[in-house]
Amino acid sequence: MQTTLLKGKTALVTGSTSGIGLGIAKALAAQGANIVLNGFGDVQGPRADIEALGVKVAYHGADMSRPTEIAEMMAHAAAQFGRVDILVNNAGIQHVARIENFPPEKWDAIIAINLSSAFHATRLALPAMQAADGGKGWGRIINIASVHGLVGSAEKSAYVAAKHGIVGLTKVTALENATSGVTCNAICPGWVLTPLVQKQVDARAAAGGISTEAATAQLLGEKEPSLQFTTPEELGALAVFFCSPAGNNVRGVAWNMDGGWTAQ
Repeated sequence: MQTTLLKGKTALVTGSTSGIGLGIAKALAAQGANIVLNGFGDVQGPRADIEALGVKVAYHGADMSRPTEIAEMMAHAAAQFGRVDILVNNAGIQHVARIENFPPEKWDAIIAINLSSAFHATRLALPAMQAADGGKGWGRIINIASVHGLVGSAEKSAYVAAKHGIVGLTKVTALENATSGVTCNAICPGWVLTPLVQKQVDARAAAGGISTEAATAQLLGEKEPSLQFTTPEELGALAVFFCSPAGNNVRGVAWNMDGGWTAQ
């Protein structure tokens, strides 16, 4: 059911044509926000789903590893809707290997897409956010970090480094805007059953000759005490909270939604 909490606001969500990003975009749209989608693959399906919520939807296919394309995306959003009120930095990729075997080009790509893209989008979004509400400022920057922004795991050096960097960027952005109406916070999910994670489950099942259910239990049992996935809908609800009046003084947090992973 749609409400009007964010009516008149515009949210740009990177990496939002599937998975976590799409879940957050839908949650913000359900609160009345117009949406700028970004990502690869099927666009028309997600766009139609969000338009069905009664909001306007734009799309820009910026490659988030390229600062010039990020700038074009931000300009496109401003041309469509005036400014970006809510920026969700979600785009990310992964590669798994030991450090001595980690391809340098994979490292560079992960840092560019998972970390540097958030910096570029943030620096371009901030001036309009800071000028909003008669100069008092209003804006929400939500960085999708990871439990790996708080703890490490073997064979994920670039991802862990990037996500720790996102948590640091979140804190600095929050501090620099602490006396304004612009907030910045990070969400740190554990396992989320996205298409990417489903592939990991399927690969584990095939490699071990076990059922998908058994592979899922193995995956969750290694790290996540709740033995259940966080859902994109749950992450979307947390994003809505950050955008609500109740989130006005929540600043610079790295909010883990990880089934107890980091409580161990």
